[in-house]
Amino acid sequence: MTRPARPAPAAERTPVSLTVRPSVGALAPLIGAMGYAEVRFAHTAELALPTGGAQLLVNLDGDALSSSPLRGPDRRTGGAALHGPYTEPALIDPAQQRAVVWVAFRPAGARPFLTAPLSAVRDDLVGLDELWGTDGAVLRERLLEAMAAGGPRAGLRELEAALAARARRPLEPDPAVRLAAALLDRGTPVAEVADRLGWTARRLARRCTDQLGLAPKRYARLRRFQRLLRRVNAGPQPPDWAALAADCGYHDQAHLIHEFRALAGITPTAYAPRSPLERNHVPLDG
Repeated sequence: MTRPARPAPAAERTPVSLTVRPSVGALAPLIGAMGYAEVRFAHTAELALPTGGAQLLVNLDGDALSSSPLRGPDRRTGGAALHGPYTEPALIDPAQQRAVVWVAFRPAGARPFLTAPLSAVRDDLVGLDELWGTDGAVLRERLLEAMAAGGPRAGLRELEAALAARARRPLEPDPAVRLAAALLDRGTPVAEVADRLGWTARRLARRCTDQLGLAPKRYARLRRFQRLLRRVNAGPQPPDWAALAADCGYHDQAHLIHEFRALAGITPTAYAPRSPLERNHVPLDG
């Protein structure tokens, strides 16, 4: 079989950004969005901020992915990998995003694609060859071949077919865990979430750790941080950090600053994302 050509370097092409919802009905409850992006950045390093969610990534420009947590060992894989729920910021290489296919899973949506609890890949970047065996090892080549024949949409259809073949039943995420995630995302206290579900705190912790990859308090902490970033990027005015602290559920401005440094690795005033829509990617140079 002839090896498909790689996408041309981004410097030779107009930047491409394609985001779609799954067209395979069985995947809709599991995947929030998926897409293809092709761009070249001036900066050579950036911070990726933790969201509490999981992603699948395929680097079509080179057969490598890496992530370097600020407080842990480097993770390096081949060009197709699952990015588990991160609880800390990490350094990533923008060169690995020159031509990339990505899948953003809904809360609890990644669980059907794994044989172990999602917590097994927390704070980790795991090659799909480790998770899926031969299917994972050949996925990147399958996508390159589909892209060469039919462009980004054909590549995404090929990825959907691979995901549909790998998903284990039940394909509908646990509705109680999804409700728990939605309540925690809105800032509902953990004890109140357990009461709403009629669960003990221990049961809530066990089910969230298995399906969200994180204990409820940690998930709530990351989602509060994401609420803060959404507010910071919502308008052109300089942020009023004291007001944001009160609105987003922090005790005070000092608490917000402490949490920001812990989860972003920088101070709030040093935060300058790629764009308001790419609020979890912070260029560090260039």
